[in-house]
Amino acid sequence: MSLKRAEPSYEFGGPVGAFFVSFGLPVLVYASTFLCNDLSGCPVPSLLSPSTTTIDRLKQEVGWPSNGFKGLASWDVSGKVLCYYLLNAVLHCLMPGEEVEGVKLACGGKHKYKLNTWSSTIFILTLLAAGTAYQGASFPVWTFIYDNYLHILTANVIISYALATFVYIRSFGVKPGNSEFREIAVGGRTGNMLYDWFIGRELNPRVSLPLLGEIDIKLWCELRPGLLGWMLLDFAFVVHQYKAYGFITDSIVLLTAFQVLYILDAWWMESSVLTTMDITTDGFGFMLSFGDLVWVPFVYSLQARYLAVYPVSLGILSSSGVLGVVAVGYYIFRSANNEKNRFRTNPKDPRVQGLKYLTTKAGSKLLITGWWGIARHINYFGDWIMAWAYCLPTGIAGYIIRPVTLQNVTELVNSESSFFFHKSATQIVEVTQGPAKGYGMFFTYFYLLYFTVLLIHREIRDEEKCERKYGDDWERYREIVCYRIIPGVY
Repeated sequence: MSLKRAEPSYEFGGPVGAFFVSFGLPVLVYASTFLCNDLSGCPVPSLLSPSTTTIDRLKQEVGWPSNGFKGLASWDVSGKVLCYYLLNAVLHCLMPGEEVEGVKLACGGKHKYKLNTWSSTIFILTLLAAGTAYQGASFPVWTFIYDNYLHILTANVIISYALATFVYIRSFGVKPGNSEFREIAVGGRTGNMLYDWFIGRELNPRVSLPLLGEIDIKLWCELRPGLLGWMLLDFAFVVHQYKAYGFITDSIVLLTAFQVLYILDAWWMESSVLTTMDITTDGFGFMLSFGDLVWVPFVYSLQARYLAVYPVSLGILSSSGVLGVVAVGYYIFRSANNEKNRFRTNPKDPRVQGLKYLTTKAGSKLLITGWWGIARHINYFGDWIMAWAYCLPTGIAGYIIRPVTLQNVTELVNSESSFFFHKSATQIVEVTQGPAKGYGMFFTYFYLLYFTVLLIHREIRDEEKCERKYGDDWERYREIVCYRIIPGVY
């Protein structure tokens, strides 16, 4: 009698959800780009009075390309973006780095990883810092990024689709018992082509580049082009604010500093990524490809893009409050993760040897004191607190942009809520909140909403995984550690 084949286990709403995520999220990113811009406002005026708007007026306000969809892309910009990817790949392969082993795979083997993200990205940043020191705000890299934002976005969208398709097709070459330890991810075995392409079939796809060597595609995308791209976008927006207004506000400085700290922390703690679900469990498909290369850099930098156009001054009191928020969040996030990593790698470390734990039938040890005795996913709580600090510097967001005459500039220059800059050699524009005040928060606080949903979804996935793995022991653990993410609340 043959065994009944297990039914596919779907997430994200199965194939239907995969379709809407795969083709809906790019539309959402483009919508945020067009509907919150430096041409007419954030949101564009038509959204404030939708009953009176027209398609032609909306196209003008959002800056829709005159040649339609063709104008979303540029061969020249796409080529430069590919050079950026190539530079990251070359530095990864040629620069020295520590070689470590990943977690044990289902086949019994372990992948080896070359860790040099910190040194290679710092090398790139050093070159950019030198160029900026020499040429100031006119350094071409920052101008290129800001002026070609839309085309850079499109290039990354295309790359994410192409990469997801490449690894999907290549995954059919995975053979049982292969010497390279190639495996098909559990979630990518449903047999539904669209869903498996989206969620990722192969667990850890790798590719060997001529003259360079092997690259683990998933880890490389997780830490290299997307995170560095996020940082470079932030820097370009800071430079634009300075070029437009002649000053840099505390809000954009704080926001950029917070995000740079987060990115540098990820690079410095590169080895800790090897134990995350993204690396150990999820296949590499469109979900991670688009998330790493498009969603992270272009959605996470949206607040900096807003502040580049409408400079918010926080003052000492508000700045201190925002600093306090990020300090608390980062302390919880990093302390909890460090505690877990120390306990896993060296339980005799004096900093963790006194912690109590629950030993499961599988032999695993689940912490029930310390940070992980407060909530089962306490690190997510710290992450969520930091997300607030990314949005709060934008304040009660929203602005409109309108051309003004030189006479009007003289009359309005002393207004605290209005800012003026030369859009061109012959045009001066005013940036003011006016009727848009508050409506821009749909854009600048979207990250917080998205991140909340993301963390809850991750927590649910983690819970399901642990319940399958530990069975009754997980029930005992949940009775001891009652809260999921937020102590006393959730």
